[in-house]
Amino acid sequence: MMDVSSDMRSSRTSHLKIGVWLAVATVAWNLAEGAIAVGAGAAARSIALVAFGMDSFIETASGALLGWRLVTELRGDSGNHTARIERPTSRVAGGLLLLLAAYILIDAAVRLLGYAAGPQSSAVGIIVTAAALVVMPVLGWLKLRTARELCSRALRSDAFESITCAGLSATTLAGLVTNSALGWTWADPLAALMLVPMIAREGFEAIGGGNDVDQD
Repeated sequence: MMDVSSDMRSSRTSHLKIGVWLAVATVAWNLAEGAIAVGAGAAARSIALVAFGMDSFIETASGALLGWRLVTELRGDSGNHTARIERPTSRVAGGLLLLLAAYILIDAAVRLLGYAAGPQSSAVGIIVTAAALVVMPVLGWLKLRTARELCSRALRSDAFESITCAGLSATTLAGLVTNSALGWTWADPLAALMLVPMIAREGFEAIGGGNDVDQD
């Protein structure tokens, strides 16, 4: 029995370490992705690309909290102090996502009505969203697999955030490619509007949830 228990602890420790590295990879990717997307979006006047980048920054907070939660267990702590700050942090992130959705609605409407200059094509934006469309599903799948091993609802939730990010990438990429290939400047604000339901859903879930970190 002692050997079985020791093997189980060793296996959980190994999966916790994998989870930490996945959280670190997610945070690093989101920071780079967000910086590139916002910079390229501002240069090209692309509301969809800027919104995509801002969402990446906001999702970084979730990845950081998840990493902290896993590290505390690796160190033998209960993680209660992480759980205490998870709900207010989650609510702040959710509020920021809802503000982002409102910003997109207003800016996209202004652009569609012709009150602002149309977006330019952005090769950098196309590259970063195409890369995200490949990277985020892989990260999401690896997190889901690790979450099953750890029975971690927090890691599972973060995995689905990565998968949602892939959906945002696809929508943004479609708008960018359409604008670049066909010169349809309305495609960018339309793509941005299509991001609103996904971003708003993330926001409401973050505000209404926020207890997953302490329920592993």
